[in-house]
Amino acid sequence: MELKETLLMPKTDFPMRGNLPNREPQIEQTWYDEKLYEKVLEKNQDKTPFVLHDGPPYANGNIHMGHALNKILKDFVVRFKNMDGYYAPYIPGWDTHGLPIEQALTNNKKVNRKEKTVAEFRELCKEYALEQVEGQKTQFKRLGVLGDWDNPYITLQKEYEAQQILVFGKMVKEGLIYKGLKPIYWSPSSETALAEAEIEYHDKKSPSIYVAFKVQDGKGILAGDEEFVIWTTTPWTIPANLGICVNADLEYVTVAVNDRKFIVAKELVESLSKELNWETYEILATYKGSDFEYMTAKHPLFDRESLLILGDHVTLDAGTGLVHTAPGHGEDDFNAGRKYNLEVLCPVDYRGYMTKDAFEFEGMYYEDANKAVGQKLEEKGALLGLKFITHSYPHDWRTKKPIIFRATEQWFASIEALKGQMMEQIKEVNWLPAWGEVRLGNMIKDRADWCISRQRVWGVPIPVFYAEDGEAILDESVINHVANLFREKGSNIWFELEAEELLPAGFTHPGSPNGKFRKETDIMDVWFDSGSSHHSVLVERGLPYPADLYLEGSDQYRGWFNSSLSTGVAMTGRAPYKTVVSHGFVLDGQGRKMSKSIGNVIDPLKLIKIYGADIVRLWVASVDYQADVRISEDLIKQVAESYRKMRNTFRFLLGNLFDFNPETDLVAYEDLNEVDQFMMIRLNELTKELKSAYEEYRFDDVFKTVNNYISNDLSAFYLDFTKDILYIEKADSQARRSIQTVLYHHVYDMCRLLAPVIPHTADEVYSYIPGHTEISVYLTDMPVVKEYANAAEVTTKWSQFLSLRHDVLKALEEARNQKVIGKSLTASLHLYPNAETKALLNSLQADLKQIFIVSECVLEEGEAPEDALQFDGLAVVVKAAEGHTCDRCWLVVPAANEQGICPRCAEVIEA
Repeated sequence: MELKETLLMPKTDFPMRGNLPNREPQIEQTWYDEKLYEKVLEKNQDKTPFVLHDGPPYANGNIHMGHALNKILKDFVVRFKNMDGYYAPYIPGWDTHGLPIEQALTNNKKVNRKEKTVAEFRELCKEYALEQVEGQKTQFKRLGVLGDWDNPYITLQKEYEAQQILVFGKMVKEGLIYKGLKPIYWSPSSETALAEAEIEYHDKKSPSIYVAFKVQDGKGILAGDEEFVIWTTTPWTIPANLGICVNADLEYVTVAVNDRKFIVAKELVESLSKELNWETYEILATYKGSDFEYMTAKHPLFDRESLLILGDHVTLDAGTGLVHTAPGHGEDDFNAGRKYNLEVLCPVDYRGYMTKDAFEFEGMYYEDANKAVGQKLEEKGALLGLKFITHSYPHDWRTKKPIIFRATEQWFASIEALKGQMMEQIKEVNWLPAWGEVRLGNMIKDRADWCISRQRVWGVPIPVFYAEDGEAILDESVINHVANLFREKGSNIWFELEAEELLPAGFTHPGSPNGKFRKETDIMDVWFDSGSSHHSVLVERGLPYPADLYLEGSDQYRGWFNSSLSTGVAMTGRAPYKTVVSHGFVLDGQGRKMSKSIGNVIDPLKLIKIYGADIVRLWVASVDYQADVRISEDLIKQVAESYRKMRNTFRFLLGNLFDFNPETDLVAYEDLNEVDQFMMIRLNELTKELKSAYEEYRFDDVFKTVNNYISNDLSAFYLDFTKDILYIEKADSQARRSIQTVLYHHVYDMCRLLAPVIPHTADEVYSYIPGHTEISVYLTDMPVVKEYANAAEVTTKWSQFLSLRHDVLKALEEARNQKVIGKSLTASLHLYPNAETKALLNSLQADLKQIFIVSECVLEEGEAPEDALQFDGLAVVVKAAEGHTCDRCWLVVPAANEQGICPRCAEVIEA
């Protein structure tokens, strides 16, 4: 028998290289072939429910890194909860209505809308949306995300739309829905109203002008030759001016400049003199803003007057202290003007073109009107200053083009009526990070009523009928009837049937003596679609309300978190979520936003093809996701290196269990050697730390803690010195079985603890664990934190030893650098401990030379020689071990037999 055949070296079929891009799809196919998701829910069906409600991504295009971050974080949560004593279903969803799909059909599919009826065009939109859902579904599944993919929720589904209509009906019943004329965000590029959640801010270059309005009626306070000065960055709204707003409490002055008299805020005179190049000026009189109320000024362009009014929104942050007021083009203007019965004038149409109410500017696109208005003001002598500024301005989040404020008749949900309840409910929610509470609270506090109508066709119709006299019929029973129709036929029926066919049989109304009715043509804001998902999904499917968790990007404070809170409180008086976790955006390695024009976009699908999904998932676990996160090729390679260490550790553990049967070979804790007990205690501490991190959504702590444990506790300590026993001692020796017991518990527990993060690898590892009984680790439970009676004593002792071992390793390294020894096994270690250290070393139930991985370790008496390395409580001398190197265990021993092996190895082989 050759010597190498006697070595108990690791034997395992578990591959060294993961080959994840090829292996993972096979593992995923097994999940679906075996109906793993269904089996997990069946296993947990009697346990406490935990519902993470999925915020629906928009069904258009391939997924990006933001999608990957979001879906993987959710999968961490759901997988952990299902393995930790909960019934945690995961129902993925999609948002499928809205403008982008209409545009995709028109631009990409070359569909001519004019050749289609509304119902036909909507059917094409539906087909396109479902194609997108299928594409994204395949991509999400490839991330390793497990859920009810066969029964997702989709906002175009009949039952979803029906519940949404019921939500609308309940809000109607509560008096929260109304139609009104007021300025709203309007997108000329999309030709529709927008909600706050559909607005994003970008820099825009705008003309900044100062305009003089001559006093018409100074109410006996002003002489009449003064001019009120306003400032605006939207010259195109000057034709809509009906008033000038001042702050009642501010001081204003008449300033003489050359031969003119201007009225401005006193505190702004000096800055305005520089801005408007006043070489000299003189303050002639001072007034309170309240003095100007009900004075009038002449409109600088048209034959009409502008009323002086008061408003708290007037500040000294910019401008002149007098605010140009066009009630049809701004919320503050509208609110202030309403108190003074100003007309809501809006001389701009839905495409952004000036109407006949703009007189000579009729037919101009509003941005082109900026120049024309400026020129006309200059001709009239009213333009005091003009320059261009770059400032942050609201844009349509879909088209990325500027919006305007435009007064139109729209349907609104009253946020004002709900605001008190919403603010109270925000306090009841657990927010991670904590600043989320303040952020959403400030948004709700400052939020105007919600414009829920859109002038498009691809969406859920607003279920309102109009009588012959024009009255809107807001009747909950009628709305519920429509909901039933939608549940049976889908919302396209609204566009296929006449109003009378959609109303309940025999329906009458005093405003329609001839029995004629018409339908509302607007659709609902898509945020109403997704914002009512708590009822369209949770209530519809019999799941608990509120959900335990909403987990989305930080942009959803103004989006889904916000709209869901509005509808949830309206329906139930409670927020639809108990906990809200938000994550940041994914940036490139330099911290820049990803952009096709820059060429820094990283595609998660390409990363998976190169590295595998588990590497991408491990990257998600490695970052502090609550802030913006970075990703690059280098960062992924670093994560891949961490994965390699994890995989190699699992391979080592499995390799040394090749002859281990947990049914017969497992050693009870109390019978383990002391160092093995210490490692079981450390594993228990690891379990406690990781489970706590999962429960608190601290996934980066999972990553860091596991990495540190593998590197320090296992690789650098336990797995290093135990090789001498695992490879050399008799197969069934107590020492070897004791270590194998520790290895078995480590591979089994760590496999389960890492299953939420790297599920493909965890399943692969689990399949090689001796005695495994399930088709997937996902059908097992998380390790339970144990109580060991001697934990404190053993931990204290071995923690002290590890500190001492650190000093000894320094001494060995120094000896290696000085060429005294080569590998540590060629060393003879001589320790000179003080009394306390000696007592510690003598108390260890361990072979010191094995733990230090040297051929000899001697505890010396007396004083250490002068050349000894001194440490706290210990002096160390390292010498070269003398004797013969055993060909089997590589220890340097005094003598060897004719085969070149030491007596210990000879005895093992003999046995």
